[in-house]
Amino acid sequence: MTRIQSLCLATLGAFLFASGSANATVNEADSNFDGKPDQWEHVDANGQTTKIEHDGNFDGQIDQIEYFGPNKTLLRVEFDNNNDKKMDHFQYYDSSKKVIRIERDSKNTGKVDWKEFFNSDEKLERVEIDTDQNGSFDLVQYYNANEKLDRVERDSKGTGKVDLWSWFDASEKRTKTAFDTNADGKPDQWQHFDSSEQISKVEYDTNHDGNVDRWEDYSGGKLSKVQLDRNFDGKVDMTQNK
Repeated sequence: MTRIQSLCLATLGAFLFASGSANATVNEADSNFDGKPDQWEHVDANGQTTKIEHDGNFDGQIDQIEYFGPNKTLLRVEFDNNNDKKMDHFQYYDSSKKVIRIERDSKNTGKVDWKEFFNSDEKLERVEIDTDQNGSFDLVQYYNANEKLDRVERDSKGTGKVDLWSWFDASEKRTKTAFDTNADGKPDQWQHFDSSEQISKVEYDTNHDGNVDRWEDYSGGKLSKVQLDRNFDGKVDMTQNK
């Protein structure tokens, strides 16, 4: 997973020259002294820096842009990670210059399809992914205080509603997955996994009343027992050993 990228916040104290009108100025700097500018500071009519552009690999193309608010408060930084002249990585900052969100065009299609959200300690809390590039973020990953995967929610059918939930242990191994098979927004099938992430039990709510009425036990990944509540009174009334 891509994490926070460091910035090319090189000192812009010694500029080669300034160009522009009396109302706005672009200051240019040559950071590697090769005779060509590779940093451009845009200053508005009030003397406020609005953005700084960088040619970090000195190939003549801008590959990083920093955007600023009042008092040169960093708001956003954009990166061109694959040097195709298109920005594909975007970092957003709070007032204390901490990253609060990262957005990426992970497939280089020109669309943001990956978002990472961070807490006040810059620890990852959530990742949202548009898996089919349709503009809807259909997969969400939630992380615990140790930045370990804790839960996943997915809209697997593209209906705009979550229909799959998975939970993970401290080692990021899946312990349970729930499914909504009838699109009512509520799970009605639950798969439980052992420490090897093999299915150990499956539960069903076959009549969608919110209660489990079928239980399947597995041993070594194979079905070993089925229990049924045929009259839906909350009690097992049939057991089948396999």
